[in-house]
Amino acid sequence: MSGQELGLAIAVFLACLVEAVEALTIVLAVGATRSWSSAFSGVGAATAVLAAVVAGLGPTLTSLPINVLRLAIGGLLLVFGLQWLRKAILRASGLKALHDETAAFARETATAHAVARDTGAFDGYSFAIAFKGVLLEGLEVAFIVLTFGANQHRVGLAAAAAGAAIALVVLAGIAVRAPLARVPENTLKFGVGIMLTSFGMFWAAEGAGANWPGNDAALLVLIAGMAAVSLAMVAWLRRTTVDSIPRQTPA
Repeated sequence: MSGQELGLAIAVFLACLVEAVEALTIVLAVGATRSWSSAFSGVGAATAVLAAVVAGLGPTLTSLPINVLRLAIGGLLLVFGLQWLRKAILRASGLKALHDETAAFARETATAHAVARDTGAFDGYSFAIAFKGVLLEGLEVAFIVLTFGANQHRVGLAAAAAGAAIALVVLAGIAVRAPLARVPENTLKFGVGIMLTSFGMFWAAEGAGANWPGNDAALLVLIAGMAAVSLAMVAWLRRTTVDSIPRQTPA
């Protein structure tokens, strides 16, 4: 396995781990509160839609010329990765609240309790919420799998990494039957944002015709550089926030 393929597998695994944790929280909330069977039906329907999306778009992407593919995917990863990184930097610097799966589970549970339930065996609310949650989080997983996999013509490797992450979260959820609040989700999002942005820069430049010094080794330098810049941004924002607080003079 090459360095790019290893990086691909790690990035896809971590990104999908985060998305799977968020989807699990939604399914647990409606399943435990209202109807497990209806919630699982929603999960199954969303999974079928996502499988169709991956099966339909995968061959189309891999058939494009490699430079066009790298330029397009690199640009998309830059946009996607910078969004993750921006939120992660704001959370790490204290300017945005940290994501809390326990609080999210409590909100979803309270909402599920508040909605009236039909007398039938099928609960449309549980189905709809589970379907929407898994579909929305799953579309991000599908995007990551397709972009990373298509660029290296290793959709199978990317799908396997995503499947491993999802299976790990599902097994953990079954074992504890609670939201995975101990997963360092905010830290994972910070790392995933750095990796997506770095891969995006690397592939977009290659697609535009640039040659990186050291080939795949340049990707490690990009990741390290992006991490250093991001951490410096966090430190600067923290210092700016502290300096902006009015200091009280002793009476």
